[in-house]
Amino acid sequence: MSLTCMPALFLGHGSPMNVLDDNDYTRAWRRLGEALPRPQAIVVVSAHWYTRGTGVTAMERPQTLHDFGGFPQALYDMHYPAPGSPALAQRLVELLAPVPVALDKEAWGFDHGSWGVLIKMYPNADIPMVQLSVDSTKPAAWHFEMGRKLATLRDEGVMLVASGNVVHNLRTVRWHGDNIPYPWAASFNDFVKANLTWQGPVEQHPLVNYLQHEGGGLIEPDAGALFAFAVCTWRLGRQGTYHHSGRRY
Repeated sequence: MSLTCMPALFLGHGSPMNVLDDNDYTRAWRRLGEALPRPQAIVVVSAHWYTRGTGVTAMERPQTLHDFGGFPQALYDMHYPAPGSPALAQRLVELLAPVPVALDKEAWGFDHGSWGVLIKMYPNADIPMVQLSVDSTKPAAWHFEMGRKLATLRDEGVMLVASGNVVHNLRTVRWHGDNIPYPWAASFNDFVKANLTWQGPVEQHPLVNYLQHEGGGLIEPDAGALFAFAVCTWRLGRQGTYHHSGRRY
């Protein structure tokens, strides 16, 4: 049976409150879920699971992680009981070899970087999912190559989802006053958008070398690793499309 090539998505998940809110972003996620071909399974790479080494969730029923604090109780009452897929986790182990991938059968689950967006796209929580960690010890170029290996899953009915924020530096947040973004933040956001479909050697990719941008060192630790996962699939001759783009404060 011929399978439709599944898309690869980069989703800026924003605040955990998007789970409860109805706004332009959450409506865009819902429309994506309605418009895109339904995947047989989903691999998520979230900005909220950094590990030393690489891990993948491999349990039948991953827990919903409420990995945030100070929000309304209604948010903690939300759960996303999507099934896991030990078989897909094992497939990732094989694809990413010789890089060792630890099968996590109890420690992690689905953090809000993953379920916070997928609860809008696929509210029935009926698509098998696994979550792959980002290795905090490796550079962006290494993750780029990992992402290239994952791309073959798209032809096996598996959707790839990278979730994070292009700029997410809470140390520089202005909690009061105007909501005008810092010039370096706006510039970096535009820089990422402009280079998502860049073609050329990995080592020369602007997003792999994101620290050369004036805002690269300010966006958040190790963000380039996440970008690498988001970019890799668009370098296979498939044109990237912006379904929704913007800023929220």
